Amino acid sequence: MLQIELQNKAVLITGGTKGIGLAAALQFARAGARLYLTYKWGSADNEQLYMQFKEINAIKPVLIEADVSQDEDTDKLLAEISKQEKKLDVFISNVGFAQRTMSLDEYKKKSLFKTLEYSTWPLIEYTRKIKRQFNSYPRYIVGISSDGPDHFYPGYDFVAASKALLEFFAKYLSIHLFAEGSRVNIIRFGTVKTESFSQIFGEEFFDYLKNHGIPDEMILTPEECGQALLALCSGLMDAINGQIITVDKGMPFRDNLMMQYLTRGQEK
Repeated sequence: MLQIELQNKAVLITGGTKGIGLAAALQFARAGARLYLTYKWGSADNEQLYMQFKEINAIKPVLIEADVSQDEDTDKLLAEISKQEKKLDVFISNVGFAQRTMSLDEYKKKSLFKTLEYSTWPLIEYTRKIKRQFNSYPRYIVGISSDGPDHFYPGYDFVAASKALLEFFAKYLSIHLFAEGSRVNIIRFGTVKTESFSQIFGEEFFDYLKNHGIPDEMILTPEECGQALLALCSGLMDAINGQIITVDKGMPFRDNLMMQYLTRGQEK
């Protein structure tokens, strides 16, 4: 990658202490940005995380406990950041919630709303409240959509619905905020080997891929996801706005192994 310099830039990443969020934070830190990372109680080992930034000679991030579904947490978070920053330059909405529904009978309105509350609404609510707190919108606003709504994974109906709405609202936000100078985009990441992915699908999923001829090189790493996010917020791609950007290594052109993997037990 080209050398990207983001000194004196403030970056907020929700869910920034693990997986893609942390990988992105480290990339932005290498570029000189000041990082504000949210986490839920008990989900971050602060000292271990700080050590990762120290190892790359980066500015120590500010970790703030905040639940993206709680308005009072959002207010406190932004008030805390405003003590040190006059504005936020980058906002990355990275938190998602996986409410599983294995059959139509399991559809519950409350479960759908909870999924939307975590996976969709924060993109809008944080953006609006950043404006109120700092009197300006971030230059770059990015939502993370995983595979978006176009792939069918059994049990993740509500996740697909929430990602569809996330992408819809991002397009409209890009129009509303264009005159403000903001760029709003969504990145869909293909299969990424993260802790949360392994918790959902199991480590054996990656063994399954290998056994079906998919090499490790075709699976995204969190670091590569972080690089993509940094590039999108670097100033080098400002012509891109209101877009749904897919980052992968060609997995969609292979057979839908995820579908085979998730349904192989049902076939028995």
